[in-house]
Amino acid sequence: MSAEATSPGAHGRRRGLPRIDLRRLGRAALLGPASRGRLSDAIGHVADAHRAHHPDADLSVLHQAYVLAERSHRGQFRKSGEPYITHPLAVTLILAELGAETTTLTASLLHDTVEDTDVTLDQVRAEFGDEVCYLVDGVTKLEKVDYGAAAEPETFRKMLVATGNDVRVMSIKLADRLHNMRTLGVMRPEKQARIAKVTRDVLIPLAERLGVQALKTELEDLVFAILHPEEYARTRELIADNATAGDALAAICEDVRHVLREADITAEVLVRPRHFVSVHRSRLKRGELRGTDFGRLLVLVGEDADCYAVLGELHTCFTPVISEFKDFIAAPKFNLYQSLHTAVAGPDGAVAEVLIRTHQMHSVAEAGVVALGNPYASVDVAEPQDGEREDPTRPGWLSRLLEWQQAAPDPDTFWTTLRADLAQDGEITVFRAEGGMLGLPAGASCVDAAYAQYGEAAHSCLGARVNGRLATLSTVLRDGDTVQLLLSHDATSGPSPEWLDHARTPAARIAITGWLAAHPESVKAPAATPRAPAALTADRRGASNAVVDLPGATVRLAGCCTPVPPDAVVGFAVRGGAVTVHRVECPAVARMKALDRAPVGVSWGDAAECRVTLYAESFGRPGLLADLTEAIATADAAIVSATVEPPSEQRVRHTYTLQLPDAAGLPGLMRAMRDVPGVYDVSRAQQPATA
Repeated sequence: MSAEATSPGAHGRRRGLPRIDLRRLGRAALLGPASRGRLSDAIGHVADAHRAHHPDADLSVLHQAYVLAERSHRGQFRKSGEPYITHPLAVTLILAELGAETTTLTASLLHDTVEDTDVTLDQVRAEFGDEVCYLVDGVTKLEKVDYGAAAEPETFRKMLVATGNDVRVMSIKLADRLHNMRTLGVMRPEKQARIAKVTRDVLIPLAERLGVQALKTELEDLVFAILHPEEYARTRELIADNATAGDALAAICEDVRHVLREADITAEVLVRPRHFVSVHRSRLKRGELRGTDFGRLLVLVGEDADCYAVLGELHTCFTPVISEFKDFIAAPKFNLYQSLHTAVAGPDGAVAEVLIRTHQMHSVAEAGVVALGNPYASVDVAEPQDGEREDPTRPGWLSRLLEWQQAAPDPDTFWTTLRADLAQDGEITVFRAEGGMLGLPAGASCVDAAYAQYGEAAHSCLGARVNGRLATLSTVLRDGDTVQLLLSHDATSGPSPEWLDHARTPAARIAITGWLAAHPESVKAPAATPRAPAALTADRRGASNAVVDLPGATVRLAGCCTPVPPDAVVGFAVRGGAVTVHRVECPAVARMKALDRAPVGVSWGDAAECRVTLYAESFGRPGLLADLTEAIATADAAIVSATVEPPSEQRVRHTYTLQLPDAAGLPGLMRAMRDVPGVYDVSRAQQPATA
């Protein structure tokens, strides 16, 4: 990878081993490989960091890779004048400090050999095996000679596809970009800004999603220094002016240690300073910062149960800030992160944020997927029901990214869509009514769920039920929702342009855009346009089968609820000596009783005929009215009147007043109407009515 020189600012490291002096590393590299049986001083630094995490690691393959890399890059220099070998060594050292396993480090040492030297992939495969060859190929750039301006987006596309099979590819790329960002100062300002923007828009979100916080936070600070130098300088000065701010946290830290010792909880309590971007965000959010705002307390314990024990002690012995509590152990973040977050107030009112996690959680929080090592090394990898091997390092967002990138028609669309996709923070899980789950980005709608579940078959989606209730396709889903997507049986139906306003996922937007481009006539005449409102009328008939306990009274069946046998009914006397009959659950009954209107007893006579009003809720489509009237006619019902309301959000409401030869046929009629494609509900009329 192109390697630059000098740092944009004197960034001190907050954790891990001291940064190796590149000049000293370069001098060691220039001396060449050490004698047989002894590691070169240059690779020795990497070996020491690697053995700190993997004491039993076989270092011979690292030595072999270093020899090939040093020989291949000999005579090449970075723009700062340092030997080029210092770059792959520094990248490998970053990964070694994070705990990467030997195969990743071997590929990291060789990651530029195929791109910048005469070494070939076949040679790498022959000497180091298929895994190392795959990783090196995954991070090797495509040539601008072959791809022109599309080289960068197509390189990222190639890298992401490789990451889908092995996330160690992206681990190497992130470490490579971190070292290049550390040494970007000799580049022209405009090139620094261009590289920093790509880092901000693509690499930092990927580091966040893969959980590699140690790389993400330093990349954020380096980008901050280049793109916002004035704010960076102000934040740097603020931190310098509050050099003693840690004393306030240190005092609370000692109190926490004392509380946990008294509770006999073994824990390590540390003060964890905030990095520059975190301090900057806190200043924008809170205004003037107090001493405890420049860092957080980190409590490390042995077991998951100990995390909750620590939380209980802190909330008992200190004043908790309840709004700051978050449980990412019971509900881990989508990037593998687990921790308890809380905040407590000390005796002087100073508030300290506290992170509580196990040592293993801390390792994953810092290194993310790097801490998981080789995802395919275990022989106990589960086989999910769909037959695809389950990979804990391939979360839902990565699978979705790999799916939609295949449909991106050109590099510009891919590049723009990738940035937009990575800009979405958070992920939700929704449950399918028929079983299974869907992982979606936060803010996703039913449109996104449809394309995530059905792919291009979602073009015929008519609507959805969310948590059992009807919902429009524009409905934004929340974590834990249950969604049932309703598809049309009409294969020619397709999405409307309005769907693009509700689509958040690239897969949905690309599929909708492609369909609309292939069917331009649908934009002018949407397929979901319903027929014009219609009204049919027929003679109204009496309610001779309802008998009331008021001799001589005229009986009327209420139009608000249209009771039919064998409904439980009640009557109320109205002007003109008539009695209006309502179903007992009709809202009008409660209103009558509230007015102290005396009810009149009603029973059903022998007549079988009845009149009923039904509401049919549907999604608009051509021919729907004809299909509904055919279903009604098939049930031997006569239409007294029918109206179709204007569509709203692709939903249409039909109101039918029907004369049935026998009330016993009503349930079958309603089932027949529900079976009409596009109809999602049929119900009896039951509306508030005036007395």
